[in-house]
Amino acid sequence: GAKKADKSAEVEKLSTKIEQMKAKSAELKEEVVQLQADLAALAKSQAEADKLREEEHSAYVSNKADLEQGLNGVKLALKVLNEYYGQGEKAHTAQSGGAASIIGLLEVVESDFSKGLAEVETAEESAVRAYEQETKDNAVEKTAKTKDVEFKTKESVRLDEESAALASDLATVQEELDAVLEYLSKIHKECDEVAETYEQRKARYEAEIAGLKEALDVLESETALVQRRSSHRRSLRGHA
Repeated sequence: GAKKADKSAEVEKLSTKIEQMKAKSAELKEEVVQLQADLAALAKSQAEADKLREEEHSAYVSNKADLEQGLNGVKLALKVLNEYYGQGEKAHTAQSGGAASIIGLLEVVESDFSKGLAEVETAEESAVRAYEQETKDNAVEKTAKTKDVEFKTKESVRLDEESAALASDLATVQEELDAVLEYLSKIHKECDEVAETYEQRKARYEAEIAGLKEALDVLESETALVQRRSSHRRSLRGHA
C-alpha cells in the first residue's frame, strides 16, 4: 500500500513537472516566433530608411549643385555689372536707372539662392541626424531581440530535453506502479479465493453437521420405537 502511494505520488509529480515544462517551452517558442517577426519588420524598416536616405542625399547633392551654380552665376553677373557701371560714371549715366533696377533684381535673386542653399543644407543635416538616430535605435533593438531569440531558443531546447528525460523517468515509474498494482490485484484475488474457499468449507461442514444431526434424530426415533415394541411384547407375555 505504501509503495503504491509512493509510486502514484511520484507519477503525479513527474507528470505535473513535464506538463509545466512543455507549456513553458511552447510559450517560449511562440515568443521566439514573434521576436523573429519583429526582427524581420525591423530589417525591412531599416532597408526602407537606407533607401530613403540615399534618395534624399542624392536629391540634396543635385539641388545644392544647382543652387550653387545659380548663386555663382548671379554673383558673377553682379560683379560684372557693378564693375561696368562703376567705371566712367558720366558715360553710363543715361543707362544708370535701368542698371540699378537690374542689379536690384539680381541681388534679390542672389538672396533667394543663398536662402534656398541654406535651407537645403539645414534639411540635409536634420535628415542625416534623424536617419542616424533611427539606425542607432534599430541596431540597439536588433541586438536586444537577437539575444532574446538566442536565449529563449536555448531555454526551450533545454526544457524539451529535460521534459523528454523526465518522460523516460515517468515511463519507468509508471511501469513500477503498474507492477505494484498487478501484484496487489493478484494478492487481492488470492485473498478472495481463500475467503470463498473458507465460506465453502464452512457451508459444507454445516451441511455435514446438519446431516449428522438428522441421522442421529432418525436413529434416536427408531431406537425409541424398537424399545417401545420390545416393552409391549414383554407386557403381553406377562399377561399370558
